[in-house]
Amino acid sequence: MSSEMPPENLASVTVTDMEENTKSSIDLKAMKESTLEKLEGTEAMSKRQRKKLMKQRQWEEQRDLRKKKRKEKRLKRKLERQSQLESSSEGGIRKRTRRDVVPSTLRLIIDCSFDSLMELKDVKKLHKQIQRCYAENRKALHPVQFYLTSHGGQLKDNMDETDKGWVNWKDIYIKPEHYSELMKKEDLVYLTSDSPDILNELDESKAYVIGGLVDHNHHKGITYKRAQELGISHAQLPLGIFVKMNSRKVLAVNHVFEIILAYLEKRVWEEAFFTVLPPRKGAKPLNEITDASMCKLQESEVVQDEVSDSD
Repeated sequence: MSSEMPPENLASVTVTDMEENTKSSIDLKAMKESTLEKLEGTEAMSKRQRKKLMKQRQWEEQRDLRKKKRKEKRLKRKLERQSQLESSSEGGIRKRTRRDVVPSTLRLIIDCSFDSLMELKDVKKLHKQIQRCYAENRKALHPVQFYLTSHGGQLKDNMDETDKGWVNWKDIYIKPEHYSELMKKEDLVYLTSDSPDILNELDESKAYVIGGLVDHNHHKGITYKRAQELGISHAQLPLGIFVKMNSRKVLAVNHVFEIILAYLEKRVWEEAFFTVLPPRKGAKPLNEITDASMCKLQESEVVQDEVSDSD
């Protein structure tokens, strides 16, 4: 048997080889052209552009490393929080079980009817204060019945834009109506620092109103005037009895809210104030200031007596 390939097969192989060689030469030529283009492009770049390109490549190469570091950081924070919550040492933060929580019947209302009096930047601050109130109430030992009334305007628009999850908030009543349409007039007490009346005790059958207004300096006394116009009770927290402050007695919405929560837990106003008030307010116990004043007075009297004796 002849080992030679039939002429027709030989022709087929030859054609195929020629095609493959042609394709390879075309591919090689294309690769060379592409390389040349890249080199030419790089050479055409300015020094600044080449640096920018190198930084971009480095950033892309280190993407996985950055992702890994972020994941490790989140895990570390999670473990630290868990360690704090589960700590049973004295002064540590104890994790509260749901059975420890006893909801209060007290209603606490943030009156958002001042929306048109505020600039957008102040509305955004109010939104953050409301978020803080909601978070604190959710973890409180005695959470209140939380109401957000006259909800609309700039505040609602800002919440829709930056905090869409608010529609799923739990244990809160968010209403477009004014609080006077939702509560009995005799149950309402407006908390305002301009009131001449002092709130010595909390009545958990009442509905206490906090004015949702940022930048009171432009509208001094407005919450007190609103309470008078509606003919409802009003009172101020007994801040001046226990605390000496460097600034005005007007507190942020969330501070008033948190003081109420702290009082429901501790049942002592002084403890509630100093649990919540920020250091920047320069809050000091009045009894300490009185004691210091007495010491200075006594020292002065001793010096005067010594001077008199020497005479």
